[in-house]
Amino acid sequence: MKGRLLVGVLLCGLALAACGGPGSAAGGNETAADALNRGLQAHAAGKLDDAVAAYFATLSKDPKNQFAYYNLGEIAQRQNRLVAAESYYRLALELDPKMVSALFNLAIVRANVGATTDAIALYRQAIAVDANYAAAHFNLGLLLRQLGQTAEAQTELATAQRLDPKLVAPSPAASPIRQSSPSPTR
Repeated sequence: MKGRLLVGVLLCGLALAACGGPGSAAGGNETAADALNRGLQAHAAGKLDDAVAAYFATLSKDPKNQFAYYNLGEIAQRQNRLVAAESYYRLALELDPKMVSALFNLAIVRANVGATTDAIALYRQAIAVDANYAAAHFNLGLLLRQLGQTAEAQTELATAQRLDPKLVAPSPAASPIRQSSPSPTR
């Protein structure tokens, strides 16, 4: 059901972009890169509806643009639409399995819905791609601590703090970082 809903949403967005709906380029000669840049500008300015329309326009011209999918996921996550966010991040990861920001944000989404084991595996994947990703070590450490794996948790938290001294080992009751990684990305 989730997949059909996502496909429906994607098709509606692509149809709007192709038919000159909201966010389409006035001249009709807009490239995928132009649409993505327009989306990034709107995203950065907090104009999320315009950003979404531009990302769909990007996908209508370049259906394999992992950055458009990622940014759609980040917007959905910010709006607490976790099912949609997960779908977009997974689409981005199908195109680029080593997209560390999508792995990290998907881990946050999975943790937020109580899928701790999935989140741990995703943080480990992110760390395998970028061993210096302090926030992934930090969140992994907090989740491991919640599961009672204190020795491994301490190792991860110490690594996070070594990589980013601002990430101080929290009290045992602390929760993982619940915000997405910096966005928009390209």
